[in-house]
Amino acid sequence: MSADLLRILGLWRKRAVWLAAGVLVSLAALASTVGLMAYGALALTGMAGVPLVLRWLGLGRVLLRYTERLVTHTAMFRALSDVRVWFFRRVAAGSAGGLGFRRAGDLLARVVGDVEALDGLYLRILVPLAGAVVLLPVLAWGAGVVVGGFFLAAAFILPWVAARAARDAGTVLARASGGLRIAALDALTGLREVRAFAAEGRMLALVQAREAALLAAQHALAGRVALAGALAFLCGQAALLAAVSHGGVVAVFLAVAAFEAIGGLPRAGALLGHAAAAARRVLEAADTPVPVPDPTVPGPIPEGTRLRFEGVGFRWSPDRPPVFDGLTLDIPQGARVALLGPSGIGKSSLAALALKVAAPSEGRVLLGEADIAGLSAAEVRSRIGWLSQATHLFDDTIRANLLLARPDAAEEDLWAALEAARIAVLVRELPDGLDTWVGEGGARFSSGQGRRLALARALLSQAPILILDEPGAGLDAATEREFLTTLNDVAEGRTVVLITHRLVGVERLDRIFRLSGGKAVAAAG
Repeated sequence: MSADLLRILGLWRKRAVWLAAGVLVSLAALASTVGLMAYGALALTGMAGVPLVLRWLGLGRVLLRYTERLVTHTAMFRALSDVRVWFFRRVAAGSAGGLGFRRAGDLLARVVGDVEALDGLYLRILVPLAGAVVLLPVLAWGAGVVVGGFFLAAAFILPWVAARAARDAGTVLARASGGLRIAALDALTGLREVRAFAAEGRMLALVQAREAALLAAQHALAGRVALAGALAFLCGQAALLAAVSHGGVVAVFLAVAAFEAIGGLPRAGALLGHAAAAARRVLEAADTPVPVPDPTVPGPIPEGTRLRFEGVGFRWSPDRPPVFDGLTLDIPQGARVALLGPSGIGKSSLAALALKVAAPSEGRVLLGEADIAGLSAAEVRSRIGWLSQATHLFDDTIRANLLLARPDAAEEDLWAALEAARIAVLVRELPDGLDTWVGEGGARFSSGQGRRLALARALLSQAPILILDEPGAGLDAATEREFLTTLNDVAEGRTVVLITHRLVGVERLDRIFRLSGGKAVAAAG
């Protein structure tokens, strides 16, 4: 078994009791099946009575088979849930500088398709293998060494051979499945641009090409699975022939029960290559290094909220030009500061540094009098509220979207935040109020309304520093002015950092800086 699959098994350790219970119930069900077949054979030869024992064995087999399905599938669903939660936490910690994961289609393919492919590891391989280990000596003793040899081949040798033969096909299938999801999601999310440029045919052709690649990969793997199944069937028939020729009725019945229990193992072995490739893809995405790891012993959070950048140098990767080169910027506690500059000059990079989702290559960023490199990221972000230029509202209720900022907020706090953002009247007029579903990406609301809901969420956090990254993005001129006027009123007492490419004229500011050449230049005092 590959190291990737072993690591996935390690993630399931919290469900060890459920997983072990599933194996034990499966073994009990297998014992009832073997007992039923053996006792039935004895009854046919007149060596045992029929009615009562067979009735209880038959009833027990039915109940145990049902319990086996219930326990093993429950164990598997819980184990896969643990993998998804672990995967999400790892990706959230290491994705795209922490400011968003851009490869949404690839991520979806891994968290859905690849994780689902792992269920066969337990249900189709580990559980039947446990039964095969128990059955092998029983079968060799009760049906003969020849029958046991065929069973050994079908239960252990063939699955191993099939897994190795199908390894490359499984890898191709995992990639093809991910490629189709990426193409389909890309076409759907960019449908407006696709229609605007009359590119429907080209995008459809791309999706169809990815679909054809997936079908080819499925066909290749299906061929190997079918071959493994055929060889397993031949082993079973050869074992029955040996039992009929050299054994008695009991041997025949035992062989039938045994091969029924492990008949799917060779096919599962062929699918193991797909599971291994899926595990590798899941771990690749999850193992993205955390851009700014927390210190081993984080320092205490400082009292003040002065924000300073001292001689900061920064670039996103070694092969890209520097964003900042000796940037020095002082934002006093309670000040209102605007940072101006064209797109790509580093305005959002400065927000990433302040939020500790990126780290400077030289210099330092201070909160109060403490270098944030020595503080935990959670503590830093508890002091900074962030309103991005690409506001995202989750496909949930207004209440759930607001509570993202402060899960323990009372209802009156929610309404206070909505009042401050000047959208409480609209929410009260909705039939379901705070429990109104906002739709995917906030589709139920206009851009301005969605921006105000996002502002309410930022205000609810009670963070003493607000970083507003292009807060007027996507708004018309009138709505942008109204929104900035609201900001002037609701941000009293907080430090406000307004990141924008232009000023509208209604902002109340203490200082204005322009970003140029990797440095901040004072434009007004």
